[in-house]
This record gives sequence, structure tokens and C-alpha cells, in this order.
Amino acid sequence: MSKYNRAVTPAVASPVKTEAVPSGVTFEGAPGYARDPKSELFLLAVAHMGAKSFYESEAGRDRRFTGLVAEVAVADPEWTARFVPWLRDSANMRTASVVAVAEALRALQAAGKPGGRQIVASALKRADEPGELLAYWMTRYGRKLPVALNRGISDALKSLYTEFAFLKYDSRESALRFGDVVELVNPRYHLKEYGTWRDALWRHAIESRHGRGNDVPESLPMIRANIALRKTAAEDPSALLDPAALRAAGMTWEDALSLAGAKVSKRDLWTSLIPSMGYMALLRNLRNFDQAGVSDEVAQQVAARLADPEQVARSRQFPFRFLSAYRAVPSLRWSYPLEKALNASLASIPALKGRTLVLIDTSTSMNATLSGGDGTMLRWDAAVLFGAAVAQRCGQADVVSFSGRSYYHEPQAAKARAFPLRAGESLLRTLERWQGDGYFLGGGTDTALALKASFNGHDRVVIVTDEQAASNGTEVSAAVPSRVPLYTWNISGEKFGHAPSGSGNRHTFGGLTDSAFKLIPMLEAGRDSRWDDLFGGTAD
Repeated sequence: MSKYNRAVTPAVASPVKTEAVPSGVTFEGAPGYARDPKSELFLLAVAHMGAKSFYESEAGRDRRFTGLVAEVAVADPEWTARFVPWLRDSANMRTASVVAVAEALRALQAAGKPGGRQIVASALKRADEPGELLAYWMTRYGRKLPVALNRGISDALKSLYTEFAFLKYDSRESALRFGDVVELVNPRYHLKEYGTWRDALWRHAIESRHGRGNDVPESLPMIRANIALRKTAAEDPSALLDPAALRAAGMTWEDALSLAGAKVSKRDLWTSLIPSMGYMALLRNLRNFDQAGVSDEVAQQVAARLADPEQVARSRQFPFRFLSAYRAVPSLRWSYPLEKALNASLASIPALKGRTLVLIDTSTSMNATLSGGDGTMLRWDAAVLFGAAVAQRCGQADVVSFSGRSYYHEPQAAKARAFPLRAGESLLRTLERWQGDGYFLGGGTDTALALKASFNGHDRVVIVTDEQAASNGTEVSAAVPSRVPLYTWNISGEKFGHAPSGSGNRHTFGGLTDSAFKLIPMLEAGRDSRWDDLFGGTAD
């Protein structure tokens, strides 16, 4: 009788790899699988937004992150050179990428290895980031700047420092302003920019930093217009109601509101500002538009921009930002454009055939905040968002919220609750119903028990979790037949994983964007997925 020639399930590999046998334990006591340094760094980097997790302090996570960056940078500079810009561009992690480039450069310098200049330039995508990078470096390593750091920042300044960027980001509250950055790295020398508009802008940034009231050269027309509009608005605030004048002057909405005070109608001022506002500014001000009574005609213009897939992609907004905006606005007129924007931000989540079990971890540890600066969004909000989005794109899906053991039934009963999907329901309404109907369970993290209770011949399992499973005598991986793909979407980046990963039918991904979901169809088609499938390039 044939033993192997029945059904072929290709053995495939994925980037995030663990040891085959657990050498540690999760924070909740289950067998813990250590990852290789690249895999551990990846999962921590794409989840670390300057906030502590339930199990790990912010300082502890920072130390682990910087140590991993240094280790990996020296061991594989080429991989690091692709990872850092991907972390900034595709994973949208601004602070993590700034820290990563500084620590990678430091490690490469100490090891006598080249490549730091290119990594620095590739990681800086917004005009305030050169100052952030220098401030971080000087705080940790002093005022002596390596040549690679100087020249990498100079390369970035050529495209990042514009008149509008100066007006928007040269804040008096920053320890290092534009002028400080220019004086520290001297881009005029490195880039041979003499007598150009960039040279004039850099000189003006220095003059402004030191409070010298020199005339602005004619080669900087936007800054000249900004100064003139401010003078006019001081006498006649209605000058701020001219959209063309606001655009020509590069006037930010924050400055316009401050200049206008209560002297002009907020409705009229927002109406004038909206045409020149950026995507993120529109998204964060929807509540203000409603409170000011902006007309439906103007709101439709905002809605069209919010829902435009190309603008969503260029904005680099995390998917959970759209959920946050939806929860904050009082008006229903933003619901459909936010729904479209959210779906556009999740475009990489594939359509999966067959039956899929989606387990969403809503234990107490998932109640930690996502960001140190914004406590409104929690890890389990992001988990539900990704889990529900996956489920909606499956041919057939069973969605289950789980935590630990039930205290009201027999000891081995899982604290799990099946969530009914509704045909045609919008993702935002699904998320609203999840919250309103009490699917955030709290308690422990008995993942294996929830799998045993919920798995019923499904074609695959997707678990969205922090992986800190509790010990109950059964390993998470063993709770599902080995022939069934088990995909773990890691939402937190803790050190040990709850299951093996990287080969066969056990794979782990992570992050707060949809970028890594595209690897699932590759694996199910029998194709190995590699770091290059995320980062691009040709090296393995």
C-alpha cells in the first residue's frame, strides 16, 4: 500500500525562524521557542512603538532592540541595509527606524565595516527625522559625529529640506532645529551646493535658529510669502481665508488656527485650509471639521481624498488609525470613506480559499497600549482588526475570541467565544460590534485549549496574538494536526514564541501593517518565502 503517494503537501520555508525544540518558556509558562536574531529583531521592530508591553518594560524592550540591531548589523550588513528602509517605508515605524539606523551605524563603525552612509540616507523620509537621529546619537554617544552619519544625513537633506518642510517642521520646541542640523553636518560642503536655493534655505535656517532678522532671499518665495501673510493677518485675520494665499505661503493648519484665534469663523477657516492640507492632517481633524460645521460639499472633497487608494498608500497610515478616527468622529458622513480607506490600507491581505479558523487573542496582556504617545488604541484592537479583515476575505471562516480557561464550567473548558460574521457587513461595523457585544474577554492566554475547542477540520488556522501562551500540558503546535498550516500573527514582539516557525506548516509573521500577509499565498502555493519577498533585492 502506498505510504507517501497520496497527497502532496510541499515543505516550505518562511523568514521568521525558531529553534526546532523549545529552550525557554513564554511569560505565561508554556514552552517557548527562541528565534534567530534576525527573526527576533523583525518581530520586535514591527511592533515596538515606544510603549511597554504587558510583560516587558519600555526600557527592557529598548535594550533588547538596540542589542539585536547591533548584533545583526555586524553579522549581516547587507540584510540590515534592506531591513532598515523597509522598516521605515513599508512597516511605517518611524522611531524604530531612527533608533535602528543609529545603532546599526555604531556597530558597523566599531567593527570597521562600511555601509553606514547608505543606511542613514535610506531611513530618513520626513524632514524632522534628521534632527531626531542626531538628537538620539548625541544623547547616547556624544557630539562627535562619524563621517558616515554626517554624509548620510547630508544626502537626505537634499530632498527632505524644502521651504514647506522648514515652515512645517522647524519647531522652536525642538532641541535641534533645522539650522542646528545644517551646522552640524555641513551639507554645503558634502554636496557642493553653493549659490543654489538649497544653499539659501540652509543659510536661512541658520539665521532663523540664531534669531538674526536678516532679509529672506528672493530664491525662497514661499518663506517670503509666509512672512508677508503673517504680517497681513496680524492686521486683518480675514487674509487667512484665501486658499491660494495659504498654499503659496506654505501655511500649516496649526499656524493658521493660532494666528486667527477667535477673530474669524472656524468653519470658514477650515474651508480655506482643507485644499492645502495633507492626508494625515485631514484624518486627525475630522472631529474638528464636524464641530466647526464644515459643509457637506467640503466634506465630500475630504472624503474623496480619504478614500483614494493611492493617497492611502502614500500616507503610510497604520490601519488602526482609521479605526481610531472612526471612533472619534461624531458624524456619520465619514463612515464610508474611512471604511474604504481602511480596506485600502489592508490590500495585501489575501483572499483564502477553503475553511479558515481565525483565533483572536483578547487576554489581559493584549490590553496594553500600542503607542507610548497614544493610549486610545490597544493591542487587542489591532488584533481584532487584522483577524476580522482576514476572516472577511476567506471563502469560509470561523472567528473565535479567546483568552484562558473558563471559571464557570469544568476546569478544562476554554474561555472562548465564537464571533458570528455577517454577510456584507463593513469592517468598521464588525469592529464596532465586537467591542459593543463584549468580545474582549480578559484573563489568561490558554492558546492550546482554545485551539482544541475550536479546530474542526479547517484548512488552515490563523492566530493573532502576543504568543505568551499558558502551560496546560499541550504545546500550541500540537493542538493542530501537523498537515494543517498554522499561521501566527505576532502583535507584540516578545522574546519567545508559542510554536515553531520557519518550515513545514508552522509560520510566524507580524507587524501593524498588512505588508507580511502577502507571504501566505506564496507558502500555500508551495513556494518558499524569504526576507527578499518583504524587503526586495536579490540577496538572501
